[in-house]
Amino acid sequence: MSDYALRTATAEDVDAFSRVIRDAFAMPGAPDPTDSIRTVIELPRYLVIEHSGQVVASAGAFTRDLAVPGGVLPAAHVTAVSVAATHTRKGLLRRMMTHQLGDVPEAIAVLWASEGRIYQRFGYGLAAQSVAYHADRREVSLRVPAAAGTLRAASPADVVEELAEVYDRVLPGRPGWSSRNAAWWAHLTRDPEQHRDGYTAKRAVLFEHPSGTVDGYARYKVRSKWNDNGPEHEINVLEVVAATPAAYAELWRFLLRIDLSRTVVLGLGSVEEPLFHMVDEPRHLGGKVGDGLWLRIVDLPRALTSRKYAAPVDVVLEVTDALLPQNAGVWRLRVGAGGALVHCTRADDAAPDVTLDVADLGAAYLGGTRLGTLALNGRVTEHRPGAVAAVSTAFGWSVAPVSIEIF
Repeated sequence: MSDYALRTATAEDVDAFSRVIRDAFAMPGAPDPTDSIRTVIELPRYLVIEHSGQVVASAGAFTRDLAVPGGVLPAAHVTAVSVAATHTRKGLLRRMMTHQLGDVPEAIAVLWASEGRIYQRFGYGLAAQSVAYHADRREVSLRVPAAAGTLRAASPADVVEELAEVYDRVLPGRPGWSSRNAAWWAHLTRDPEQHRDGYTAKRAVLFEHPSGTVDGYARYKVRSKWNDNGPEHEINVLEVVAATPAAYAELWRFLLRIDLSRTVVLGLGSVEEPLFHMVDEPRHLGGKVGDGLWLRIVDLPRALTSRKYAAPVDVVLEVTDALLPQNAGVWRLRVGAGGALVHCTRADDAAPDVTLDVADLGAAYLGGTRLGTLALNGRVTEHRPGAVAAVSTAFGWSVAPVSIEIF
């Protein structure tokens, strides 16, 4: 493999690795130098592999925070992992992923997987599922009474500061959500016409409490459709962010009542989306569950002591990690009253209560995958009766994790 050189990307590589990414994901057209994704690319965190003077593979990461149970934690947001079709099956992806994991300064890394089988090989666990809702809005109505407040329509780019204020207020309580700085907001609200794919421009609606405080917003777009019997427009909901139940309900009431529409789609919903419990016919929300955010623990003691827990626990974990040997071994996790005062220390002379792989810890980290469930399929082994139930309860959380943005 000496003719394949792994190195950090430079500004001169952007078009080249963009072309590799577009080809790998079958994206039409050539790299666009005006694409706003370029404004958030961090070249020092991008790897490329060069062969005969050509970039043939890439892997990158964004520096962002991630909401975890009880707080917000820096997390490497892995992205743009691609290998040119003419250079696959040569170990290039493994080389990049292994190098990247060894170089990540954060305690955890997260990604969206094109195929889950790829990243489980590198210790990533399925930490949050995602539900695509495809609602027949004529069959669905809210059961909750209308709340006092006002709805205000706007172009998202014109109200970024208000959107960001609401988002930042809600973020700490929503495991799986990622932080957004000004550059990310500019990228997410940019809306060139050539990228609309038959939809209208992106729209926003804000919910204002009678006090004047903006307590929530929805970003959405509309696709016009007609048949022989009349209109059947589709409302594509990009996200609903609400600081109060009233704001959440009124935003959904609005989205489900837009004239001429027949279908309301939310592509990145939670497995416990509150809407499911607010409508009269939840079956007609048409939810389809899939995988969402995958998480990799990079620094085990730092990761486990950086979140809160749902219950006290004192457990000895035997952890395997084929790629990062510093995580492997026996660890004692002690969590005090209130789920805080967390200690995680090596305990190599102690008998383990539970044996599991680092990917299983990653799956449980956001509180969305129960270790008890993983024990049912043999991925987690219990040595002390009751240990799995205790640690599974401790790792749980009151809100199901979800990622509402593919990066």
